[in-house]
Amino acid sequence: MDLGSGTGLSTRYWADTAEQVTGIEPNEDMRRRASTITTEANVEYRKGTSSETGLPDQAADIVTCAQSLHWMEPASTFAEVARILRPGGVFAAYDFDWPPTTGVWRADQAYHECMQGISELDDKMSREKRVRKWDKEEHLRRMAESKRFRYTKEVVVHHTEDGDAERFIGLLLSQGGVRTLLRAGRSEEALGITAFRNACYDLLGSGKRTWYWSARVRIGVK
Repeated sequence: MDLGSGTGLSTRYWADTAEQVTGIEPNEDMRRRASTITTEANVEYRKGTSSETGLPDQAADIVTCAQSLHWMEPASTFAEVARILRPGGVFAAYDFDWPPTTGVWRADQAYHECMQGISELDDKMSREKRVRKWDKEEHLRRMAESKRFRYTKEVVVHHTEDGDAERFIGLLLSQGGVRTLLRAGRSEEALGITAFRNACYDLLGSGKRTWYWSARVRIGVK
């Protein structure tokens, strides 16, 4: 089960290793996008939240949460995770050091510069809507203090994948804050996305190169 599955980027990773994968996402636009681009037969998406998934008790061996735990109210989320996990099941909440390292530092810099302005606008919109974010650095402490898990630990991992300009652009466009601002009527040009897109084509070219993905994983065992 993948909580806050968004457009399914983190959900589809499990298709080759899990019998059944279910993404839980409250945003209809993201669920529709995820269903459109997902081809794996054992991956599905359902409407729900981290505290009300609508799933039966002990339905999952693994519950993941990718890049989204900071949007979720901790106490109710951990209670729901413990409810749907089987005994001995694992909760893994992970955050990537974003974006992945492309090997072209100017492209990485262009991503950061574009996202800096977008994040400032997104944070302002969140404050206006009174939407709360929880500090990522406190995830592990909150998990341990919830008493929902017998064991908690943080690990740091990395892996490599090939990527190109189109994928790098897609990563930025998949971010929740970007999609929120675009739905609110902000143009790609005003958000700096057009300039970022052009920079990616210039700096990364048309070929693929090896990217390094680093992630911090907070693990809780039921």
